[in-house]
Amino acid sequence: MSSRQPPVQQPPPQQKLRLRYAKRGPARFTSHRDFGRALERALRRAEIPMAYSSGFNPHPRISYTSPSPTSASSEAEYVELGLSEVCDPAKVVAALNEVLPQGFEMLDAADAVKASLGELLQASDWEVRLVGADADVLRTAVADLLNRDELIVERMTKRGLRTFDVRAAILSLSVVDDGSLLLRSKVETPLVRPDDVVTALRTIDERVPSEMLLNRLAQGPFVDGEIEDPLRPTAS
Repeated sequence: MSSRQPPVQQPPPQQKLRLRYAKRGPARFTSHRDFGRALERALRRAEIPMAYSSGFNPHPRISYTSPSPTSASSEAEYVELGLSEVCDPAKVVAALNEVLPQGFEMLDAADAVKASLGELLQASDWEVRLVGADADVLRTAVADLLNRDELIVERMTKRGLRTFDVRAAILSLSVVDDGSLLLRSKVETPLVRPDDVVTALRTIDERVPSEMLLNRLAQGPFVDGEIEDPLRPTAS
């Protein structure tokens, strides 16, 4: 008979805190895993009282939803922390900003509402800067895409080659005079990313550049045609 002792059961979190953070400058090139490691170090250095999972290898209760892809900057990334003590959200934000690496900044925090972050993050706003784009070429390609009922693209994923209906995911798409795109898209499974939209535009007109810089401007509940603050949704 095994003499191994059962794992210690950890108490449940006393507070669940959700935070919005930005990823800017060179930090855009860090992966989601890199940020996770940086956040865990920052939580230890800031002495944030984390709750831990049960089991033989307890880990801090941290959950992420809909992270932006590597090389994209963002003003609207979200993470949820399980804390072992009740803390002032503003003080947690300030403490983390003292120790986070350059390029990452906590912007806001609030107690978790009943709805999960996965349920609340329903749409995203993106700025897509296309290097060397001709605004007139873009407008024609965008008009063509929006007039279609469907446009399928392929992308290689960790699970192999997958197909995505780009048109079904687009809530709005417009061209700025400098040749960049403003995209509002659904956050759903499978996830259509901004680069999928550019791929779709390039199938319409190969003059659309493939080189791009992505910046997420917002994400949250999609209510009455607008994106709301997921930290303080009007209907929770």
